[in-house]
Amino acid sequence: MSRLEAKKPPLFISEPLTGDAVSQSLSVLSGILKSSYGPAGRLKQLHNGVGGCVCTTSQSSALLGHLSVSQPVLRVLTASVRNHVSRFSDCGLFTAILCCGFLENFRSLNVAPFTVIKISKHLLSLCMDHLKSEPCGCRVSVDFSSVETLVCLVRSILTSKPACMLNKAEVDHLTSLVLKAFIFTVPCHVETNAVLGKCVIIPVKGRRVVDSTVLPGLLMEAPEVQLGKPLAVKRTGSNVIKMALFSVSMSGDGFHPEEGTIAVHHGVSLEASELNQLLDVGKQLVRDEVGLVVCQKVMHPSLKQYLKENGVVAVDRAGLSVMEPLGRVTGNRPPIASMHLLSPGCYGSLKDLRIESVASKHFLHLIPEDTVICSLVLCNRSETAWDELKRVCETAEHVLQLTVKEPLALLGGGCTETHLASYIRYKSSSLPASTFRDLGCSQTQYQLVADGFCRSLESVARSLSHNGEGILTDSVYGHCWFVPSGPPCVSTWSDLVSKCGCGVNGSTEDLSWRFLQGQSGSPVLQGCPKEPSVNVADLLTLDCFAAKCSGLQVALETANLILDLSYIIEDQN
Repeated sequence: MSRLEAKKPPLFISEPLTGDAVSQSLSVLSGILKSSYGPAGRLKQLHNGVGGCVCTTSQSSALLGHLSVSQPVLRVLTASVRNHVSRFSDCGLFTAILCCGFLENFRSLNVAPFTVIKISKHLLSLCMDHLKSEPCGCRVSVDFSSVETLVCLVRSILTSKPACMLNKAEVDHLTSLVLKAFIFTVPCHVETNAVLGKCVIIPVKGRRVVDSTVLPGLLMEAPEVQLGKPLAVKRTGSNVIKMALFSVSMSGDGFHPEEGTIAVHHGVSLEASELNQLLDVGKQLVRDEVGLVVCQKVMHPSLKQYLKENGVVAVDRAGLSVMEPLGRVTGNRPPIASMHLLSPGCYGSLKDLRIESVASKHFLHLIPEDTVICSLVLCNRSETAWDELKRVCETAEHVLQLTVKEPLALLGGGCTETHLASYIRYKSSSLPASTFRDLGCSQTQYQLVADGFCRSLESVARSLSHNGEGILTDSVYGHCWFVPSGPPCVSTWSDLVSKCGCGVNGSTEDLSWRFLQGQSGSPVLQGCPKEPSVNVADLLTLDCFAAKCSGLQVALETANLILDLSYIIEDQN
């Protein structure tokens, strides 16, 4: 006992945001996130110190999942952003950069944290009310009777991640495939509680992106099938294919010592007995006119051979990941968990079963009668680019699903952020005195917090510039504009700018542009920013409405939580 070390008292850190270590860590994290943002964002290569895989990415889910964060304050921030991404899949970098901006701007104010939190919540409510109002100038309605807006939404997601290494033709091809896959997952017969289906991504690495394709139903890789031969599969009298889906092992090694002991009579072979049981199951499957047997785990070779001789296609080692879509393809039948519980109601059905060859791989193509499952065969030239592309396609699918629930989108390219900043500056300059009394603050304090709020929004738009471009905003619509680096060699800004960041506005009229400055305040607009006329045929840059609104709220709520921290207590043992 004398060699045991005495317990150390916990470490108390008061006012953690005032410490240099937290400030430096926050600045480093903010720099990493900002430099990764947007279509021109710089890639990050993440790996541990003892080997293992290397991740090259600019996506928030991969970045925050691989970064090792030791500061408790930053762990709160990253955990909050990762939770947002797990629910919405999109706008992770926006949320993280905005949260860092709120912390950097609010903590430098000579205003009590409690007052900052109250004022910032009021500013957030102004933003949310504006975003959800009809005359909002940065909101676009999504019409599902036309694909133009959906094309813009998917294209914006695909082009936002440079690690996918896509050219224009590949972006166009994948945009079409992602939309087609999404349409396959929408039920044809809408019920009261309609449930969207699932797109299963099939990996093919080392091939061209344009070799990617999408097919209704489910593809299962089957290297044993021979492409040239027709697939002879047993059908029922009604010309459908019965399918049995097993989640239990069919390898014949059903005995596990940890489950107890088995008494075997002298001269009886346990292996032969189990094989006979398997063959009995096979005979019942043949009698029940089953045409396809899929096993999640291993199937005994003798059973596979018996089924093949009787016109039954047998596939084993399917894996856990395809069990849920397999069940939905065959009529929402649960997998068979015991070989002793076969009944007529446990089988699913298929319309057809074919052999498909896609990108040099052979697949069994399960075609259902009516399904909301499809297979996206996704190709890319390298493993790194494929991993990034898979995450992007999953994000695009999720964003489309969110858009079905709330058919709206927000203008991208930094325009929503600068528009909101312009709107808040306009609103905060014309609030009645009763607002300040209700919040328990002075007008000066409110203006200080509002200015920090707006600078935080504008810092997200400035993060889209990675090559020294100048960033402007106009005083009519409050949109974001990019101009080449270096001093202007023309007399008017309209000679330099052609389209705003989202692509809605052109430079055909004088919009009174001004530079977005880093820390200095911007002049208040003469009036509320106007609503531009939106033509989705112009290939706009769009963001997911639900994800961005959530990101705005999560960023502020997380920043307020961190601002309210007075102590960090760390156990030293």
